[in-house]
Amino acid sequence: MAGWEGRFTPAAWSRFKVEGNGKQIDLLIPEALAICSPKNKPVSDLERNIAARESILGSIREHLEASVPRDVIHAEKGEGLAELKSDIDQPNGHWRSASVDLKDEAVTSLVEIFGKNLEAVGGHCIVARSEAEVVEALNGIISSLQDSPLRGRTIALSNAPLLESLMSRIEVGVDQIAVLPGTAELFGYDVGISSAQAAIAETGTLMLDSEAERHRLVSLVPPVHIAIVDAADICLTLGEALAAAEQGGELSPTITFITGPSRTADIELTLAIGVHGPQELYVIVKEGHV
Repeated sequence: MAGWEGRFTPAAWSRFKVEGNGKQIDLLIPEALAICSPKNKPVSDLERNIAARESILGSIREHLEASVPRDVIHAEKGEGLAELKSDIDQPNGHWRSASVDLKDEAVTSLVEIFGKNLEAVGGHCIVARSEAEVVEALNGIISSLQDSPLRGRTIALSNAPLLESLMSRIEVGVDQIAVLPGTAELFGYDVGISSAQAAIAETGTLMLDSEAERHRLVSLVPPVHIAIVDAADICLTLGEALAAAEQGGELSPTITFITGPSRTADIELTLAIGVHGPQELYVIVKEGHV
């Protein structure tokens, strides 16, 4: 590199211009920072910091410009509220912010948005329109598990009263059904069933409130988790779900958010499913009064 001189271009800090011997080369910053002047002096810390800062801020600006505003707070360029209001059918009757990037225009309800995003992260969504359909869904899930290595023979329930009533009506044979088994025993169960106090449509996330139900271990320890949530409790965003949870007073000291099956990744970016939680998640969304 003798005879070359490095300097930053004023127009684009994200690139580094190298000139010399009548030639000019543009290099990206990570490569350019290693280039030295003819006196073999490294790029100064100030230049390095300025370049890195401008590169990061430039990337942020680029992605912000490409992003669809998520709610009315980000409507900074004069978009009217009419453009941001949602045509989404809201089961709970609340107004929702509307800028959800839906690639499928046929998706028109929070239930459909939730189901689509849950399945995108590896979960399974079943919509039930009556109590009989909820029981039918439970039968189908447990039966399919029994035909797989996941077994589905022993089932742990949270203390939600609805669950005992529903499980008393299933037709598929199981070895054991227990309500809130002990912590040590819970590791031997194949399936955990609980309800969920809310769900977040834009991420396919369940919200479990420990004040309303004892379901934390039942939802985390067995290799399969089945959750039942009311369609009326599905919110569009996290903020709306937390606001709804706070309406009855203070937030619970423990709120668990579940987005798909458990995922664990190590420093080498190897992804493992079900190592620190359930490897399968089924959500039954019940519409109407069940």
